[in-house]
Amino acid sequence: MKLKLVAFAVGAVVVVGGGYAAYDYYAGNHVAVQNVIPANASAQAAGGAVEASKLDGQWNISTDSKVYFSVTTSKETVNFEGSAVKGSWALHSSDPSKMKAEAALDLKSISSGNSQRDEHVRGEKFLNAAANPEAKFTLKSIENFPKTWKEGEKVSFDMTGTLTVNGKPKDVTFKSDAVYSQDAIRMEGSTVVTFEDFGLKNPHAVVVSTENNVTVQLRLILKK
Repeated sequence: MKLKLVAFAVGAVVVVGGGYAAYDYYAGNHVAVQNVIPANASAQAAGGAVEASKLDGQWNISTDSKVYFSVTTSKETVNFEGSAVKGSWALHSSDPSKMKAEAALDLKSISSGNSQRDEHVRGEKFLNAAANPEAKFTLKSIENFPKTWKEGEKVSFDMTGTLTVNGKPKDVTFKSDAVYSQDAIRMEGSTVVTFEDFGLKNPHAVVVSTENNVTVQLRLILKK
């Protein structure tokens, strides 16, 4: 009898442990947000002034750019990475009002490191990526754009524009940082939206609840 009880207890531990491992994999975070601006980008690390001719002109988002969106669940914050980003930025350093920028993310490219969860989030009940495959951003204005840049120095500004997801537009402001270095602009920005802003349902599960706020983070590398 004792041997049977021990065997039952061991079996129960294995079942419970396996169930928790499955839950941990499904509900847990598997993606780390990667920064594109070096941690030492500061005035102390800055080089010489960047000429306007190097800044002004058409910049294109390179293929190694990413867009992340993060949701906080009852377990932890879960990050989704979008790897198919395209777009451009017509930069006019002397007159920011003339700037034009647009970007698009292929929602079919998003990944949280869990294919089952990704299909669930991309599905008809949530992002509805089949019907609206792209999230788009169109610039409307830039505030506090720096008049001078230095090589390797981080600058900050606000980008306001229209973010369209699921065919529904929402005006948002990305708090942004950028660095010009070696003929490239590295830019990071973030804003917070909600599922309801785009007519989307909160993708909670039976065992996991999800907050309504969604943090959208840009990690862009632009080249001429």
